Amino acid sequence: MNLPTDLPAARTEASLRGASILAALKEARIDYVLSVPDITTSRGLLFPIAKDPAFRLIRVCKEDECLGIAAGLSYGNKRAVTLIQQTGMFYAMNAIRGVGVELKQPICMMVGLLGREPDRPPRQSAHYGVRIVEPVLEAMGIPHHLIESEADVAKIGPAIEECYRKSFPVALLIGRSPS
Repeated sequence: MNLPTDLPAARTEASLRGASILAALKEARIDYVLSVPDITTSRGLLFPIAKDPAFRLIRVCKEDECLGIAAGLSYGNKRAVTLIQQTGMFYAMNAIRGVGVELKQPICMMVGLLGREPDRPPRQSAHYGVRIVEPVLEAMGIPHHLIESEADVAKIGPAIEECYRKSFPVALLIGRSPS
């Protein structure tokens, strides 16, 4: 996949850097990253995570596997974040409901919004799968935060802290591909 390297100034200002997200995850004391590779976050997050000795990367075959693993790690006082895209989140919805919501487990989901247009909020997306993410999370009572710029990275640490303090899921919606 070839990504443009000469972004216009306005787009650069609103960019999202993978290094900033990784720093926020380290500050939030994340030990493990559970992932099904996705096109939205692979280049800027997954590839650097795989090389970073501060994280233990566990690649899984299906997104719902992340939920049980994350819950189990929490019993050992280890923190994990799941790195998936919204299509996988929808696939894993029953596990999110059962393990995260009903059993009240601290499941931190970092969800890449595949197909999201950067010029409009997710709820106004032309893509149905993007448009329904926030309403579905709200129906389940899962707090969520849109992460699409450097300024939004400051939301990551507090969201993870709340997730573990309340022992309840949170979704960090990655609204653009991190560079």
